[in-house]
Amino acid sequence: MSEESRAALLPEPTLRRLPWYLAYVNMLRVQNIEYVSSTQISKKINVDASQIAKDLYFLNIKGKTRIGYQVEQLATELSNFLGFHEDHSAFMIGVGSLGAALIQDSGLIQYGLHIVAGFDVNPDIIGTNICGVPIYDISELEARQKQYKAEIGVLAVPVEHAQSSAHLLEECGVKAIWNFTPFRIKVSEDVVIQNTSIYAHLAVMYNRINAKK
Repeated sequence: MSEESRAALLPEPTLRRLPWYLAYVNMLRVQNIEYVSSTQISKKINVDASQIAKDLYFLNIKGKTRIGYQVEQLATELSNFLGFHEDHSAFMIGVGSLGAALIQDSGLIQYGLHIVAGFDVNPDIIGTNICGVPIYDISELEARQKQYKAEIGVLAVPVEHAQSSAHLLEECGVKAIWNFTPFRIKVSEDVVIQNTSIYAHLAVMYNRINAKK
């Protein structure tokens, strides 16, 4: 089975766990640890060892009996499968506190997301740069797309502007939108949508806190 076929068939829960494995084995790589077992990974990230082995086997990654997985190889194969080794150019739409923080997050670059430009309507921000990333007026989006050819739009605008901003990104030809607003935007099926609502996560956390009182 090709890597593309495995990616298409991979269950989303498995896909969400793979970065946890990668983060841990990257720590081991820095420590020059050569091998790690699924049991060792399990103890550190609180995922059942049999589930870890199953997830990795789905990617055709097999450990050695009584030894485990070779750390360097495991890290490389996970990174390659997840696409973290590739450079994915992105536009930041909305450069308020959240948008600015995402631009400054150097960890995103390590995972293949390269924010090349930001866009806003605030005249105090337009024309400046954050960590070397230029901030443009949103009206320049189409022209700047011809320059940068960004694949991804990261959306962190006020909720009332979420849908219109998504349409602008779609019209510019981005392939995916990472939506940080609580609004469920609608675009064509050709555009991948990933919703990451911090407010929804807060609601779940608050609910769990109250349930324990």
